[in-house]
Amino acid sequence: MSDRNSGSSWLERLGKMFSDEPESREQLVNILADAQEQGVIDADALVMIQGVLEVSEARVRDIMIPRSQITLIDGCESLDSILATMLESSHSRYPVICDKEIIGILLAKDVFRAVVKGELKDKDDLAMIYRKPVFVPESKRLNVLLRDFKASRNHLALVVDEYAELAGLVTIEDVLEQIVGDIEDEHDAQEQEHIQKRTAHSYAVQAITSIDEFNQFFNVSIENENTETVGGLLATKLGHVPLVNESLELQGFHFKVLKGNERRAELFEVKPLSDEIKAHVKDEHVFVS
Repeated sequence: MSDRNSGSSWLERLGKMFSDEPESREQLVNILADAQEQGVIDADALVMIQGVLEVSEARVRDIMIPRSQITLIDGCESLDSILATMLESSHSRYPVICDKEIIGILLAKDVFRAVVKGELKDKDDLAMIYRKPVFVPESKRLNVLLRDFKASRNHLALVVDEYAELAGLVTIEDVLEQIVGDIEDEHDAQEQEHIQKRTAHSYAVQAITSIDEFNQFFNVSIENENTETVGGLLATKLGHVPLVNESLELQGFHFKVLKGNERRAELFEVKPLSDEIKAHVKDEHVFVS
């Protein structure tokens, strides 16, 4: 079949698909699904089109990173302390707070450039390279936010609630992921490990981590006949799906839910309460910042 005939066939099939104009978003989605089934568009295109439609309806609150999961830089601390926090967390952008007030955004590339040039002597020098923070309400539509990001060339906005308090943050990557799916970078690849070090005695543990893996990592003997995962264990003890920011002390550990939704928990912060457990993890495991 020639390219011309192939193109005509494609257009005819697409035209036939839309011969009855959709009267609602639901009908449009159904037509697109039919188009995918008939080979007019492929599955990836269907997913992205659906993502675009959802972005036009979703709000910032639906995708923002909640405040409890944000790495904040304390601008009142020493330069060494600030740099240590940045090195440990390995993010590209940081909200800077001092006396409970957001005073700027710090970009890792700006800090690196200043270090190379020898321009950083103390935290006052650091303050000279803060970027102006951009604030958006929780209710802002994602399509409007994306348009603002493109116009201003900002990649991060701080989300405030109705009381003008910091509720979370959102990035241009968060919005784009609603269209194209998860965008992994080199740091995301590290997160594929079920247990990751966060601070000296704090660990990020995925809910799907098996209890056997947890026991081996921390050299403990937690047992539960009703479940095989850490997420299931906490759900059993709490009697419901663990909620974000909910915490529980259990068999020598403090658990706090960092990420999840109404259907399931996804990520926990785990802090050993026993010096013996802390010593074992420090001696047996080597971490890369």
